[in-house]
Amino acid sequence: MHESDIQTLGRVRRVLRERIRPAVYSAAHPLSIASHGVNGEPIAVADGISAPYREFAVGDAWGRAWGTTWFRLTGVVPPEFAGRHLEIVFDLGFDRSKPGFQAEALVYRGDGTPVRSLHPLAQWIPVSRTAARGERIEFFVEASSNPLILDDDDPFRVTLEGDWATSNEALLYRVQRADLCVFEEEVFDLVHDVEVLLELAEQLPAESTRRARVLVGLGRALDRLDLTDIDGTASAARETLAPLLAAPASQTSHRIAAVGHAHIDSAWLWPLRETVRKVARTASSMVTLIDEHDEFVYAMSSAQQYAWLKQHRPEVFERVRQAVAGGRFVPVGGMWVEADAVLPSGEALIRQFTYGQRFFRDEFGIECRGAWLPDSFGYSAALPQLLVGAGFEWFLTQKLSWNERNPFPHSTFLWEGVDGSRIFTHFPPVDTYSSQLSGAELALAARQFREKAVASSSLAPTGWGDGGGGTTREMIARARRLADLEGSPRVSWEKPDAFFARAKEELPEPPVWRGELYLELHRGTYTTQHAMKQGNRRSEVLAVEAELWSAAAAVRVGHPYPYDALDAIWRDILLLQFHDILPGSSIAWVHREARDRYADIATRLEDIVGSALGALGAELDPDGDLSVNAAPVAAAGVRSGAIDAAAPARVSIESRDDGSILLTSGSISAQIDADGLVVHLIDLASGRDAIPAGSRGNLLQLHQDFPNLWDAWDVDQHYRGTRRDLAEGASVRVEGTAVVVERSFGNSSIEQRISIGLDGAALVIDNRIDWREREKFLKLAFPVDVFADTALAETQFGYQTRATHENTSWDDARFETHAQRWFLVQEPGFGVAFANDSTYGFDVTRVERDGRITQDARFSLLRAPRYPDPETDQGVQTMRVAIVPGADVAAATATGHLVNASRRTVRGTALGPLVASSTPAVLVSAVKLADDRSGDLIVRVYEALGARAHATLQVAGRWSDGHRVDLLERITGAVPLTQAADASSIAVDLRPFEVATFRLRRVDSGR
Repeated sequence: MHESDIQTLGRVRRVLRERIRPAVYSAAHPLSIASHGVNGEPIAVADGISAPYREFAVGDAWGRAWGTTWFRLTGVVPPEFAGRHLEIVFDLGFDRSKPGFQAEALVYRGDGTPVRSLHPLAQWIPVSRTAARGERIEFFVEASSNPLILDDDDPFRVTLEGDWATSNEALLYRVQRADLCVFEEEVFDLVHDVEVLLELAEQLPAESTRRARVLVGLGRALDRLDLTDIDGTASAARETLAPLLAAPASQTSHRIAAVGHAHIDSAWLWPLRETVRKVARTASSMVTLIDEHDEFVYAMSSAQQYAWLKQHRPEVFERVRQAVAGGRFVPVGGMWVEADAVLPSGEALIRQFTYGQRFFRDEFGIECRGAWLPDSFGYSAALPQLLVGAGFEWFLTQKLSWNERNPFPHSTFLWEGVDGSRIFTHFPPVDTYSSQLSGAELALAARQFREKAVASSSLAPTGWGDGGGGTTREMIARARRLADLEGSPRVSWEKPDAFFARAKEELPEPPVWRGELYLELHRGTYTTQHAMKQGNRRSEVLAVEAELWSAAAAVRVGHPYPYDALDAIWRDILLLQFHDILPGSSIAWVHREARDRYADIATRLEDIVGSALGALGAELDPDGDLSVNAAPVAAAGVRSGAIDAAAPARVSIESRDDGSILLTSGSISAQIDADGLVVHLIDLASGRDAIPAGSRGNLLQLHQDFPNLWDAWDVDQHYRGTRRDLAEGASVRVEGTAVVVERSFGNSSIEQRISIGLDGAALVIDNRIDWREREKFLKLAFPVDVFADTALAETQFGYQTRATHENTSWDDARFETHAQRWFLVQEPGFGVAFANDSTYGFDVTRVERDGRITQDARFSLLRAPRYPDPETDQGVQTMRVAIVPGADVAAATATGHLVNASRRTVRGTALGPLVASSTPAVLVSAVKLADDRSGDLIVRVYEALGARAHATLQVAGRWSDGHRVDLLERITGAVPLTQAADASSIAVDLRPFEVATFRLRRVDSGR
């Protein structure tokens, strides 16, 4: 770089920073301030406006952690301001480097009408463009004093500020300014003329002609600018820059579709109650921007957030409704929340779509055409089928730009799922969901766009996010200058659907990515906050069971179907699947509330199940002689969906002279040594021992766990370098047909109850852990004598393969991965299945023993990160795991369902299933009544084994017609019914892992 260039750049930066930008407000007049403090829960807007206020001054402190302060700003327009464009500048003292985290205030007029939000980079309140002398000014500001949990100076420090109960009572902020100001529009425009050209020059090659001319032009513009009279000479400076801004972009320049956006985490470093207010603040500002700027388009996801507006801020929701009708406030995503896309069950993911789209359809008369998940921590290979099945045409995320090792090879592509379904997908190469349209971002997007040889368009979600804030007028000003500017990508505001339609035209034969979108980061979220995982899994199972028995009772005896109750429960479950709640990466307040919600969900669902079973003549009784099987596979001789007498497997137990204990059923035998470890696990049918000679399973392994960053999120590969095997010092005893093992380690203790269960085919270990460790990772290891390069891991409605070797950087990056309910290590003719009821993380590693390749399979049980919740997982945790020797995919699938199934007994009369499949290859996923409350029966099945399958579905009762429907329960075609005296049947042919949904109408429905 030449010295003259360095001087020019330095000059422009300083003048812009210290002279031009401050001159946007040419005069200021102080306002009077009064305040009203609120500790505890926020109060209604009307109450805040009418509350008693006390005097307050600039420089005064306000707001303890998680409190609310209402401010009243009053004054009159002084004579010298008459006829001028006036704004209030109200600086609450927030951190200017955190606009997306401290969008914490909403301005109201005296009648309660919302005006706009305030955040550190948008501190202005509009007053008047032609103010009258003596005009009275009054505004009210509801400001939240939320603590800054993620501090750039010390980002992952242990803090107690994440819960009201443990937070500091000291006042956090000081008001820095409260002035009525004259807004100089010409200076504002000069700011953005200079800024856009400066940032362009910073990105252009040093030898570029365009760069040289931009720098010369900037220097000449500053020569014409009187630094003591910025507003008086701004026009002259702008005249100098106008030709540079008018130079058009080249025909081949990259094209960026800017979409106004504010990624608002439904909970994270703030509780749910704060998100309600964050959404209201951001939405208020965005509809105001839409009113003021004809070209601006804003997109907002998450039906839950719209529902919060409707419930808590109806005046804001009404403005949003009008903006949606106008076509420039665009609902996107079609989901209830931006959920985690790895951990929820297949049914839960479907309900994210059904409840999300139903809300948008009912409230706005639209359905979203694309799924929008910019920040979830990886994406299941099941998603393409579910997205296509729910009617989506496209999918967007950018999270894989966070990969630690392997850059993702595509920006725009077809994503092929586990069943072969494909969906058009875009990864914005701008690598952020909070673009500011800066020169650096635009240059990065153009440089990183992978398909530039055949296409030229990418999307940029534009606006401050995480905690809201959204797009600013400064971003809109930049976009205008970047619409057609030489040397820069072309920028235009565009609706997401329009961008995707154009992207498809540009790329008629896109590249294909097959399988999951694994995020090479945040691997700890498969395990962190065990109570979230357990609560979610239990809620998913119970909700599907409640639907099954409620549908059976409705069809068979006319019992009222609990539509409202189930809808409310599902919405609660879906909310808790948000991508910082279920993964365990939120503050203590969030997880405390979630634990309470999960307990309440379980109570409500148990009530529904009990009521439906009672209507069917089956009264719950712990000593009842009939078993209730809601699982999609048979259990102890009871068919799926039936109530019948169980035939449990016989199990024997023998204490041996060497101190070991032998458990035996008709299918397996297990030998537990005096240390409580499994030395033999034999499949009796084949005679194979799953445990390698000389090795021991049920081995607890404790690792140091202190990642480089992102404590709750990350497990770094270096954790494997420190390991303690908990192999000694156990107390072992026999209780009935179970072996009880107790051991202590560190400050913690564990009790394991080892038995043979699940029809005698599985070694079942019920763990009760009093967990008191810090920054530790607990694994449960089983060495297995299996030769394999891969393991199979269940995903939603199927399974995927996981390499157990480290041949490539992609394989090595998957050192910790996830499964739904089970994973399977197998060679031809023999496998070992591992299932659990409440965790998702696992790893399988190839190990040489005595010259033979074996595998170490490990469940991830518990972690103990201290940020953002310093008490993560502390206390008693329970979990059940099951190990099946001699297993194949069918056995692994059945085990996964059974280990998670409710265990109930009743007294009454045996009852056959409402819906039955003729083959274990085709499993029933859901039986329910239709969402439209027509009384039609919905039956969903899936192919579970990874092969083509034919099945007959038998449905008890008389049915007039049947249809194949999509996941939103819309008819796609008729299916023939075969009628019998007391049942109807449907012939089903499925591709590997295909999900199919059917709708049946009762003969007596009257429709």
